[in-house]
Amino acid sequence: MYLPKHFEETRPVVLHAAMAAHPLATLVTVQNGLPCADEIPFLLATGSDGSATLQAHVARANPLWQRAAGTPVLVVFRGPQAYITPSWYPAKAEHGKVVPTWNYVIVQALGTLRVIDDAEWLRAQVEALTRSREDARAAPWQVSDAPADYAAQMLRAIVGIEVTVESLNGKWKVSQNRNEADRAGVALGLSHEPGDQATGMAELVAESLSKA
Repeated sequence: MYLPKHFEETRPVVLHAAMAAHPLATLVTVQNGLPCADEIPFLLATGSDGSATLQAHVARANPLWQRAAGTPVLVVFRGPQAYITPSWYPAKAEHGKVVPTWNYVIVQALGTLRVIDDAEWLRAQVEALTRSREDARAAPWQVSDAPADYAAQMLRAIVGIEVTVESLNGKWKVSQNRNEADRAGVALGLSHEPGDQATGMAELVAESLSKA
């Protein structure tokens, strides 16, 4: 991807945190010579040596796991994003030389896809993914809440996939190319916009301003 230096994020802890916070990713593979994209929730597993592995599962009926096994794939995670109006820039009133843009956070992981067709691995992966989404709830659902025969049937209908991350790139486009006054205007403007996306981006712009 196009990655100007001022938007580049390389810190593994920051990249990993974004991937964990936004687990639904786009898995890009090649099908019949053409790019193919699937939306899949991934869990990130990290090793003591700094290695990172992405684990997920797909429907057994999905041809992805057969055609993509052993091939290079791209996994794209998206964080907060928001439209930025020039009206938030003090520079608009000063000289008017401003245009709209779009702020966003994105992490791209490149690696080789491996297929795992193992019942124990699959159950552990499904349980881990479930816990990651359910544990904060007042009455968390667990895989064991489903009838055992039904759960076994559902597990037989899926196949595990794993991507060992070979390279990781992050792009944090959070108004770093604007001066402090414009950044402050963006953070304030976004704070009054509805929705979690605007709130998340407002926080990132404010954070970048504090580091300026």
